[in-house]
Amino acid sequence: MKLVLLSGGSGKRLWPLSNDARSKQFLKVLESDNKGLQSMVQRVWNQLKENNLSNSTVIATSKSQVEIIQDQLKNEASLIIEPFRRDTFPAISLAASYLYTFGNTKLDEVIAVLPVDPYVDSSFFNKVKDLEEAIYRSDTDIALMGVRPTFPSEKYGYIVPKKDTLDFSKIYKVKSFKEKPTKECAQDLINNGAFWNCGVFAFRLGYLINFLKREGYPIKYDDLLKDYVDLPKISFDYKVLEKAKNIIVLPYDGYWKDLGTWNTLTEEMQSNQIGNGILKDSENTHLINELDIPVTILGVSNAIVAVSPDGILVSDKDKSPRIKEIVSEFDTRPMYEERLWGWYRVLDYKKYDSKEVLTKRLMLRAEAHLSYQYHLSRTETWTIISGKGIVILNDKIINVEAGDVIKISLGDKHAIKAITNLELIEVQVGIEIIEEDIVRINDNWSEIMELIYN
Repeated sequence: MKLVLLSGGSGKRLWPLSNDARSKQFLKVLESDNKGLQSMVQRVWNQLKENNLSNSTVIATSKSQVEIIQDQLKNEASLIIEPFRRDTFPAISLAASYLYTFGNTKLDEVIAVLPVDPYVDSSFFNKVKDLEEAIYRSDTDIALMGVRPTFPSEKYGYIVPKKDTLDFSKIYKVKSFKEKPTKECAQDLINNGAFWNCGVFAFRLGYLINFLKREGYPIKYDDLLKDYVDLPKISFDYKVLEKAKNIIVLPYDGYWKDLGTWNTLTEEMQSNQIGNGILKDSENTHLINELDIPVTILGVSNAIVAVSPDGILVSDKDKSPRIKEIVSEFDTRPMYEERLWGWYRVLDYKKYDSKEVLTKRLMLRAEAHLSYQYHLSRTETWTIISGKGIVILNDKIINVEAGDVIKISLGDKHAIKAITNLELIEVQVGIEIIEEDIVRINDNWSEIMELIYN
């Protein structure tokens, strides 16, 4: 069996910590085994390793999330990269075509698909393994996992089973689906044995490959990647699941939670405070502060206070799910991003009549480096504020430490490598500050050094 983890979305319900570059699954707010902090994706990946499933797992994601996944999972995961975001049907189809073309995967092999960020016990992944046997024994099109509901939720979809189970185990044929019902309707569904739809399902690889053929889409990976823009922007549920004639559901009775809101996320945090601040006389209030300035909360209960370079949220926890609709109109660039080499934070942005000025604070981990590159329409000034490193400027090597300033003119070739953890302030000035302005010469430090010395 192969596993496909879906990693996407911007997680606007967890604004301001989540943004288009750092979705909710990458927020390091959960306690790890060594009492440090870990993200949802790190937690799930460790659980997959514990269950001997990581080697057969690929992660389907967009280009914007590649570096943060590689960084948080230490380059252990195989990635299938969407050229741009569409929806779950295109993403799963691309993953299936990759496994069909390059993954040495037979058409009869079972593919299980699940979100990258469920909050579950390890027993959950034993049930995922059971999907394979269920498909083979029932000869079904698609097998779903259904979570036994603990309360009548209005935010989950429901799987309504037929009353009779299949002969060989407690597995049900699926009668129908119900998306996000009212509380009263949800209670009726639960009374009739319905399950929460946790977004986990499985199928034979050949089932989806044949579906793509019938729909007229390419099945070879390179061809499908080239035609990716032509795939409909639609969910797998609407495009495939609703057309399947033979669907079963495996009940899961263990712990499962979707940490998609501040309410649910803070319930699983071990501490009420992360970051600089003071929290006094405030019952069931959580503070998460990513800035260096202190935040003081006094006598405010049942609240979430989240502070990041993207903004500040102060909300009653019960009202916090509404944040998505409130911030959906914000059209600002992410002010914080994690990269393979470290992270950067936008400190300031100004636009004058004919210039843009962008100021960033960058942290490069020891031995990490930026590519050898030059710019077509902007200058940069680097001020080293801590640590030691090596700068290459127009093929010349310069050792730098705290207090040194490097000025990079238009067209200057430049790169930097951290010897120790290195922090610097970068000021960009140009007519237009865009990614397309960067011309990369080389990303490999050894090859960069060879270029210099040869």
